[in-house]
Amino acid sequence: MLQSPRSPGIPAAEDEVIGSNRRPTSGARLLAVGGGKGGVGKTFIAANLAAVLARLGKRVVVVDVDLDGANLHTCLGVPSPRRSLADFVSEREEDLGKLLVDTPLANLKLIGATHANLADSQPSHLRRVRLVRGLRQLDADIVLLDLGAGTHASVLDYFLVSDDGILVLQPEPTSVENAYSFLRAAFYRRMRLAMVGHGVRQLITLAMDQRNERGIQTPIDLLREIEATDTAEARRFVDTMRVFRPRIIVNGARTAEDVKLGFAVSSVCKKYFGIDAEYLGYVNYDDEARRSVSMRRPIVDLHSDADVSIYLQRIARKLIGLPSTNASVHGPTKTAVHAPPNHRPDSQMSARPPGANAAATSANTSTNTSTNTSTTTSAVTSTTTSTTGTNRTVNTAPSSTRATATVRAPDSRVGSGRNEGPGGLS
Repeated sequence: MLQSPRSPGIPAAEDEVIGSNRRPTSGARLLAVGGGKGGVGKTFIAANLAAVLARLGKRVVVVDVDLDGANLHTCLGVPSPRRSLADFVSEREEDLGKLLVDTPLANLKLIGATHANLADSQPSHLRRVRLVRGLRQLDADIVLLDLGAGTHASVLDYFLVSDDGILVLQPEPTSVENAYSFLRAAFYRRMRLAMVGHGVRQLITLAMDQRNERGIQTPIDLLREIEATDTAEARRFVDTMRVFRPRIIVNGARTAEDVKLGFAVSSVCKKYFGIDAEYLGYVNYDDEARRSVSMRRPIVDLHSDADVSIYLQRIARKLIGLPSTNASVHGPTKTAVHAPPNHRPDSQMSARPPGANAAATSANTSTNTSTNTSTTTSAVTSTTTSTTGTNRTVNTAPSSTRATATVRAPDSRVGSGRNEGPGGLS
């Protein structure tokens, strides 16, 4: 049975779910699509990314782990499965392979979450351990998890154990606030279970209370406290921070400011949490996307040439390390992102997390930030505006090459350019 290598001192069951600082080298690759708030489009993104990956020749299994609100099967055009993950949770079925359901798309299978026990829908900790082991053993290249909303332990564990945790947010204050709450909860859960010393674990638990008596407000504050207590644990803390690398997708972008929200969130994650969060790209708002859900078909299958489909395809290709189909192979790609005439000022969409100190406000993309990236900042934006529509330049550092996006205002809608990278970020 496949097992991930265990960090010294971490209980086997906990480490199997949360994962050590090394990922398994065999078995299916796990991707988790989550986000703190319901209704931000997690299921839409999960279904369409799964469809694109299957079209690219990958053997994909998409799993609905939202046992309290299962609807992934509907987005894929699959009738409500009679057998589902609920049977595994209730121990009526041990073999996950028997829960696989065919979808209308080649190379794509589904494990639904229908018919859950309303009295006790979530699996126990040990059951989650067995689920993760079983998912990695499926005959698939990629297993993609569609997570539920909120910060339940099961949701956080699936996000943390995955090889890539993808955070979906919409350019709305409520979504941004809940995204930070989700990241904060996931961060502290991983840290608490990665630490060995009981005293340090208690310190992390204390820090999870934002009104704690020791005044620990940020992970950097916490690190200072741990360093004063145990230098070995402080090193472990830093090592664990380095491997916690969530990836961000902005869904429903309408304006240039919406697009830049992903850069700002990534920057704040570095400054406030001390973690590197990669901005995968954005998906523009499109009424066709809503219609595709009503028609129970992924938008990439229903309208593969729509802008939203092209952006989803590019994000999926980026996830598996493939270049965008029309991205330049000779160097960075310049991308034009067009804002509508009556776009919102940057100040209306703050990327600052709740409880962050005043320094975190410098991560917002609104005013004249230096384009020289420091060693502690992963995303930097430089914005120069005027009433005559002066160009705005946004620089970001993706995993492989540096991309440059030129934001012109005022002009036409976001997503009108077909030569843009994955969500305008190739």
